[in-house]
Amino acid sequence: MDAVMVMSNAHLVMTRSNKLAIIASHCRESHFLYPNKHWKAGDFAGDESSCGSRDGKYELLTVGNDLISEEIKNLMERTEVRGQQTETLLAGSLAKALCYIHRVTKELEAGQEMKSRILVIKAADDSALQYMNFMNVIFAAQKQSILIDACVLDADSGLLQQACDITGGLYLKVPQKIALAQYLLWVFLPDSDQRSQLVLPPPVHVDYRAACFCHRNLIEIGYVCSVCLSIFCNFSPICTTCETAFKIALPHAMKAKKKKLKPTT
Repeated sequence: MDAVMVMSNAHLVMTRSNKLAIIASHCRESHFLYPNKHWKAGDFAGDESSCGSRDGKYELLTVGNDLISEEIKNLMERTEVRGQQTETLLAGSLAKALCYIHRVTKELEAGQEMKSRILVIKAADDSALQYMNFMNVIFAAQKQSILIDACVLDADSGLLQQACDITGGLYLKVPQKIALAQYLLWVFLPDSDQRSQLVLPPPVHVDYRAACFCHRNLIEIGYVCSVCLSIFCNFSPICTTCETAFKIALPHAMKAKKKKLKPTT
C-alpha cells in the first residue's frame, strides 16, 4: 500500500489539475478509499495543526494518506472473510470508477477536457462468474475512450489482458513485488502521450478465451446462441438465457427397401 500512496502523491503533484480516486475491491464490497463521502479539500486548508505535517510534506498529501490508511483499516475490521476467498468484486469496482469519472466530467466547466484512465492493481484470482459484467465495463470504457492499465502481482489475468488490449492500456505482471513502486512510477505514472517516448515492456499475448454461461469455465471452442450471443460449452436445443428453441435439421430417414418376393413354383 505504501507503493500505491507514493504513486498517488506523485500523480497529484505532477499537474495542478490532476485528480485521484482510489477504490478498494474486496470480496464483499467495493469501497471508496479516497475521496470518501466525508472528504472535503477545503476542510484542511489553512489548518496546519489538524494536518499534522511535521516532516515538511505537503499537507494535502499527508491528510490523503492518513484517510486512505484509516479507510483500509475500517474496511478490514468490518469485513468478515469466510474460508479461502480469493475472488474480489473487480467488475463492480470498475463500474464505480466509470461512474465517478462520468460525474467529475459533468462537473467540468465549458471548454475543459479531462483525459481519464483506470489502473487496476490486482493480486486476487480471476472470477469467471463476473465475465459478462466485466466485459460490459470494458466496452463501456472503450466507448468513453478511457484507458485501463493492469498491474498484476500474482497469476496472470486473462480478463485484464483483454481489458488492456481493447482500451489501449498497458498490462504488466510485476516480476518482483519489492520493486512495485518503481514499476508504478516508471510504467503507469506517465500518461498516454508520454508513453510513446518511453521504452516500456513489450505487450503480452492476450488470452481471448470466453467464459461459458453454463459452468463459467474459460473455453476455446463452444456453442453460441444466434439470438442473444450466449456461449455454452455443451450443446443444448434450448438456450437457457433467452429460452430460444432451435430447429435442428435431422438427417433424412432412409426408407427401407422392400424385399422382392421370389415367385414360388
